[in-house]
Amino acid sequence: MKNKISKSLNFLISLLALFPNVVLALSLPGGSTGSSLPSGSPITLTVLEYIIFRISTFLITTSAVLALIFIVWSGITYMYAGEDTAKVDSAKARLRSGIIGAAIVFGVGVIIQTVASVVTLDFFCTVRIPVVGTCIY
Repeated sequence: MKNKISKSLNFLISLLALFPNVVLALSLPGGSTGSSLPSGSPITLTVLEYIIFRISTFLITTSAVLALIFIVWSGITYMYAGEDTAKVDSAKARLRSGIIGAAIVFGVGVIIQTVASVVTLDFFCTVRIPVVGTCIY
């Protein structure tokens, strides 16, 4: 155990030697150094919505493609199973799992999009003025 810890520490030290400009401590605003937070723009709800939308779209699309491949694979396995009951049962179980997986993926997609629209208050928009892009609640 001691040997693993010393190897880990040696690796960490050699890694830090490669990157000498890495900051290892966080100086809080108003601390002893008198530094402030780094400059930059704050994260707004629009940016948060965009990030959630992009990540969820990527994950849902990737999962849907994988579920489709899984379903097609089970169909091909079912067609080539012939009279072998073990292969037929395996293909049916794979098809069932693929359909359940696809349903879960699309259900999660609906939940993520609903949460994103609630966070950005688009969920509560009853009338949207298309030219201005403003909601009348």
